[in-house]
This record gives sequence, structure tokens and C-alpha cells, in this order.
Amino acid sequence: MVRIEAVLVVAAVALAQLQLTNGRFTINYEKNTFEMDGKPFRYVSASLHYFRIPREYWRDRLRKVRAAGLNAISTYVEWSQHEAKPGTFDFSDNLDLPHFVRLAQEENLFVILRPGPYICAEREMGGLPYWLLREHPDIYLRTNDRNYTKYVERWLNVLMTTMSPLLNGRGGPIIMVQVENEYGSYKACDKKHLLWLRDVFTRHTRNDAVLFTTDGASSQLLKCGKIPGVYATIDFGAGVNVKKMFEVQRHFEPRGPLVNSEFYTGWFTHWGEKMARVDTRMIIKSLRDMLDLGANINIYMFHGGTNFGFTAGANLGKTYTSDITSYDYDAPISEAGDLTDKYFAIMELLSRYIPLNNISVSTGQKGNYGEVSLTPVASFLSPKVKYLMGNIYKNNKPLSFEALNQNYGYLLYETDITFEREHTILEIPQVKDYANVFINGMFKGNLSRELATTKLRIPKVKRGDKLSIIVENLGRVNYGPFYNDTKGILSNVYLGGKVLTKWNMTSYEFKDTNFVEYCSVFGDEGINCLDVGGYTFYVGYFSVPESEENCINSYPLDSFLDVSTLTKGIVFINNINLGRYWSTRGPQYSLYVPGVYLKPAPRKNTIVIMDEYIAAPGLTVNFSDTPISSRDSFE
Repeated sequence: MVRIEAVLVVAAVALAQLQLTNGRFTINYEKNTFEMDGKPFRYVSASLHYFRIPREYWRDRLRKVRAAGLNAISTYVEWSQHEAKPGTFDFSDNLDLPHFVRLAQEENLFVILRPGPYICAEREMGGLPYWLLREHPDIYLRTNDRNYTKYVERWLNVLMTTMSPLLNGRGGPIIMVQVENEYGSYKACDKKHLLWLRDVFTRHTRNDAVLFTTDGASSQLLKCGKIPGVYATIDFGAGVNVKKMFEVQRHFEPRGPLVNSEFYTGWFTHWGEKMARVDTRMIIKSLRDMLDLGANINIYMFHGGTNFGFTAGANLGKTYTSDITSYDYDAPISEAGDLTDKYFAIMELLSRYIPLNNISVSTGQKGNYGEVSLTPVASFLSPKVKYLMGNIYKNNKPLSFEALNQNYGYLLYETDITFEREHTILEIPQVKDYANVFINGMFKGNLSRELATTKLRIPKVKRGDKLSIIVENLGRVNYGPFYNDTKGILSNVYLGGKVLTKWNMTSYEFKDTNFVEYCSVFGDEGINCLDVGGYTFYVGYFSVPESEENCINSYPLDSFLDVSTLTKGIVFINNINLGRYWSTRGPQYSLYVPGVYLKPAPRKNTIVIMDEYIAAPGLTVNFSDTPISSRDSFE
């Protein structure tokens, strides 16, 4: 049996080396440790993802990490956001990764970069761009399929050329770069692909950062995930026998530092579940056990953030389950940047091993902005709205999101019925992920991938009736079997056993809400954007109360939008998509509203809500200073 011995002396020396230096970061295999400039070194790192945090808050979150006693941060890199269109690369605004890394360096934090290209991370398609499925529908993702690697190589060449000046060996803070991500959990086990990826990264990093892999603490997983010449690390959460976990790593890396690359402080949550919670006492015990062994630890997540827009992913186990908008993760720093009891417990534990720095941080005040009245101005099924969207397609058979070059959002399928039936069945064998069915604008029911419902009883149809089916992409699978998760209607549609043809399709990707405001402004001049049925857009306006108490650093205070009285839909504030809500399922009943997304007084803010089931003459919503969710028990 491989033995794991405590290395307390090394641990004490290593954790003392917290001041960021330009020393060279390497592995000393003889001494089973990392070294910085030839001296023993270890990191306690915090996972936080730049793409889940408003850019204006990056420094605040990084400083809070440093104040807790950690000396590094770890971030995934989300390919799908940086190359939303093939061949067009974006490192601006909230995707300015070099700026994020430089901020970390300014805050005396080393950086562990996890570029994937697959990242999981509970993100849509695991961070891979959807257009891979459009360009090559039969592509074999995460393998040496040339239809995959040609795009991966192009992306990694751009990314690593951009980031290489920030590698440790070139004076930057990036000490480690991960190759792929938990590849041992993937069915392909394509060793040639892993070697190819290793060589791509090596060409860019040379010896200026340590390359590593991460896999679950299982021999079976490491068997596929381990890459020759790349240091193998493991991941596991609290409540386990820490020594036994590291014995698995030792089987594949007999010498070198112990590393847990994802030590879970909480967990993610799907719609319809309880909010995931992990007991702080259990976290502290396992963390202490690892510290006493001299292990290097990346705490996942230290700050989770938010899946703004349609970026949340999904899992595929016994059934399909999609992730909620919040990525709070029960992390030490909450979704809104607040310091939790778990944060202070970790800080206190680390203080026993290292002298804490004198950095002042605090939990920010939140804004309670009260009630906002909303007016209905548009609906999906309105001919005017379909015209304003401008993306209408015709085909004899239904087409997928990908075939229509659509990433997120909703797709409306419509056809005219050419026959009569009573007490008949509408059947769609393959629909992803969630569909609401209307006849002549009247709601008839829904079909759900998660619930495996593919049939709907229809009392009566007649010639000339319009069948409308609105299909939502609830998130491409980011973990599990991880196959090509195309979206929309992927089969024939049957009514009474007869195949329906001649489809019109309207794309609702919701890159903005300009069309809604157009309907609102010109509604009194005969521009009618409303229709029967649901999927109603409501517009409201509000101003942040004018007082110094409602602002920090010239920005309004963060807030939470209470959506508990609504059903299912999406929210935009000032044309920014805050994400989905699904209050009929829970457990999330409010959406985080960063103050930087709001306009200070006396300027007016615009809120647009699309609710799938409420069609009322008016609504009201409330801004609260606390989040609303079900917190029934630890899971």
C-alpha cells in the first residue's frame, strides 16, 4: 500500500512563502513538494471564475480571497464566450482575462489557469462553443477527430499567445496550466488526443508553468486521465478519508507534491432540488487534515458567482436536469460577494498555519428598492413580434437550434393543420428541452425532456388551426455521457399519427430586448405586439432612491429581484440578461442584481420580464436586500 506521511515542517515553511515573487515555480520530485526559487512552496488556492463576476467586482473578490489567507486563485477559461462566433475572438469587458490575471498579481495572488478546452464548470456545453455542433453535426467532441482539433488548436493558439506573457517563468503570476479537465470521466479515453493536447500546451508554456491534469480520486478515472509528462492531481470533497484519497494520486505520481485541485466547499443545484449545502464543520476537518499532510489545495468554489443569461449547464444521469441561475455553491464568499461563516472559519483555520495579512474587507450593504409596476407590451405569438425578431425560417421538417445558427433562448415552431381530429395525440419523440404547445394561441400543455413526456392529448383540431410549439434550450449537458446535445425539435411531429410538415420557425435568442421597448414606446400608435397565450413581456421603470446610503463607489447597491410570485421566464435589467427564474419549481426565488448593472439616481432603469404562463393586465415585483431560496437541509 502507498503510504502518505505528514510533512508538517515542509508545510510550515511553504505556507510562510506568501508574498508574490518573480521566482521560478517548479516541482521537486525528490522532496515531494513544489518549489519557488528553489525553496519549498505550497499553495492554498481559491476557485472563482471571471466570467461569473461583473468586471467591476473582480478586485473586490480577489482581495477577499487574499484577506482570508490564501495565496493563489484558480479560474477556468470559457472558450464558448471568447469565441462566440467562429474565428472571432473576444477578450474585452467581462472577458478581459489578461486584466483579471494582472489584478490577481496586484493583489499578491498566484494564478492557476484551467483552459480546458472542456471545463465542465456547470456551464452550457461545458464551455465548448455550440457552433461546433452546427459546423459538424457528427463531430466527436474531446477526441482527435480532426473536425474538433482544428478548432481547438486555433483557439488555444490565440488564448495561449495572449496569456503567455503572464506565465510565471516570464514574470507573470500563472504558475500552473491545466490540460483538458477530468478527462478520465469521459467515455472516449482517447490517449492520442491527450498527447496531442499536451504538445499544444507545451509549445506555448515550454517550462514557464507547470502542466497538470485533474481527475476524481479513483484509479479508473486516473487511468484514462493521466498524461505522460503532465503532473496528475486529484479532486475530492469533505467527509472522506483524506489519506486514502491521496494514496490514489500516489499510485500514479509516486513522487511529487500532494494536490487536491477541487476541494468542494458546497455543490451546484438543479431546478426542482433543495439548495445544496455542505456543513462548515465537515469542511474544516477535511481542510485541516490536508493542511497537516502538507497538501496543496484549491478550494472549489471559494466564490461561485452567477450564471447570467443562458449560460447555466445541465447534467445527464438517469434523467436530464438543468442548473439554476445562481452559482452560489454554498461557497465561503456568497453569490453577491458577502463573507459567510464558512469564510471566517477557513480564515481562522489558516491563521494557525500562517500569519494573516492585514487586509481590510467587509460585506457590502444591499439595496431594498421596493416595488416596481410592470405593464404587458408584447408576446411571443404576436405577428408583430415575430416580424421584429427578423429571424423567420421555413422548412418542410422542423430544424434544430444549431441548424438555424441559434445558441440560446427559445425557438418557435408553427404550422397550419390541414385536417380534422377529435381526441387525438400530439407526439414529438425528440424535443430538447422544454416545450409549450398552443393551438390558435391557446395553451394546451407542455412536453419535458426531464420528465420524458413526449405525448400530449389534444381534444380537437380542425382544418386551418395554427399549431405553435415554443421550445426552450435549458442548457446543453456539461457533464455525464456528454454527447452532442443538440436542441429543439429533433424528430418528426405527429398529430393523430400523421406527420406534420411545412414549418415556420422564429428564433428568439434574446441578445437584447430592443424590440420589447419598441413595442412599449409605439404601443399607443397602433403598434400591437400583444396576442393571446402566454410568453408575455412586461416592462417597468424605476429609479434608485437618491441618497448616499444607496451607492458605493458611485454605483447603486446590489439588490435581489423577488420572482417568487412569477412562474417561469427570464429577466433583463437595462438590456442585461440576469438569467432564468423558475419559481414553480424552485429552489431559487430571486435573481441577483449587481449594482453595477443599475443606473444611479436620478436616471431611470428599465426592467423587462418575460413570463411563460402569466398573461395579466399588470404585475408588480419587488427588489429586496436579501436573496430568497429554499434552505431546507444539508445535502
